[in-house]
Amino acid sequence: MTTVDDLLNILTLKKVGNNEYNGISKTVGSPNVFGGQVLAQAINAACRTITNGRILHSMHSYFLEAGNLELPITYNVSIVRDGGSFSVRRVTAHQKETTIFILSASFHKKEEGYNHQIEMNNTIKQPEELLSWTDMLEQFGEVIPPRTKEFLQVDRPVEFKPVEVVNPFNKEDLPPFTNVWFKLKGNPTQLDLAVKQQILTYISDYNILAAAMNRHASKAHWGNTQTASLDHSMWYFRDFDFDDWLLYSIESPNTSNARGFAKGNIFSREGKLIASVAQEGLMRPIHK
Repeated sequence: MTTVDDLLNILTLKKVGNNEYNGISKTVGSPNVFGGQVLAQAINAACRTITNGRILHSMHSYFLEAGNLELPITYNVSIVRDGGSFSVRRVTAHQKETTIFILSASFHKKEEGYNHQIEMNNTIKQPEELLSWTDMLEQFGEVIPPRTKEFLQVDRPVEFKPVEVVNPFNKEDLPPFTNVWFKLKGNPTQLDLAVKQQILTYISDYNILAAAMNRHASKAHWGNTQTASLDHSMWYFRDFDFDDWLLYSIESPNTSNARGFAKGNIFSREGKLIASVAQEGLMRPIHK
């Protein structure tokens, strides 16, 4: 995948039955299905059963089994409730007879009310001042650790520009946070809000556990730590566009019991808070 159109081809599911949809997978450099893909495809399935114009405002999910890249994923949607203001859907994802993922999503009719948000950190560098993952691969490919290099070489429909770049050769613990600018490749115009939320959900599973890993960087890295998304929640606040860079600002309040917890806020460049994310992931040291 190299553009937003490629991504939409993956996220848009095929209807195969009553509230039942099939999806295919593309690797992002992992041997298993990318969690963000499953999240976004499940949201796509849930949205297909919303016929009253209500807008996704939150979702909560659990990853139960690693997804097989070679097998299709079937998403079954249960219509839990259509109330006066809110609609709730439950999505279960299967591969053959195995349930790999469950998600609950809530949709809300548009209403007027109070409005406030936290402020974005305006002291960090702008994307024009930073190197992208592609730039790093081109400039430092000869010295980047093999596993990281292999990950960066995968074509993606999103360009990432981290504000804080971790040097894998400096064995020192770092503050438990990270900020990453991101932007879609291709022409992401004329997308409706539901589609934009699905794409944003896909991207939200990138980078989030890095904040938890940073705190233990003197001994932990992606090569000696087994990682996997365990659960993922997201809240959607405001409409937005993908025509400029967006900022994913992430912090990790805790790691314990071979799990890392991280939460993040996604802002427009102008500082509008678009969404918030929370995830706990497996961070299991590999003892050779």
